[in-house]
Amino acid sequence: MLFDLTVVQFSKMLNNLNAIFDKAEAFAALKRVDTSVLLNSRLAADQFNFIRQVQIACDTAKVGVARLTGQLETMPKHDDSETTLAELRERIASVLTYLEGFSEADFANAATIQISQPRWEGKYLTGYEFAVQHAIPNIYFHITTAYAILRHNGVEVGKKDYLGAMPYKAPIL
Repeated sequence: MLFDLTVVQFSKMLNNLNAIFDKAEAFAALKRVDTSVLLNSRLAADQFNFIRQVQIACDTAKVGVARLTGQLETMPKHDDSETTLAELRERIASVLTYLEGFSEADFANAATIQISQPRWEGKYLTGYEFAVQHAIPNIYFHITTAYAILRHNGVEVGKKDYLGAMPYKAPIL
């Protein structure tokens, strides 16, 4: 289950975010707005800008899965120097490629392992708690905020853009 909640969903949401970039580029071209205006926009003065929201969403995906599977040493390295949509796309692609390397088997013990980080001052969460209480809400927060920054600036994105394709089933007659 943790594979589906993390690898599958994180990949879907990063792909959705990447698709929203297309609308941001089209908006910028149509309105003759430099894309750097969108990339450096934020919802509040004390909140990270669009670029940082995307960087953190990517980091949440790769670090979350790496911690759950005990594979921190295999993560792609990013130096947080992106300044363009193309560079953000490259970062997303790097994380998606990384996530493709995981299988359900990699998560065999993920639910019960102990996960900690320095700022938790010696405390830990089980893998399940880490996924459900930290990693999943965190990636959704940052992707939602990136989406909201674009929407706030006039980019015509909607809930379907955020949610992406759904696995609808036809009713059995």
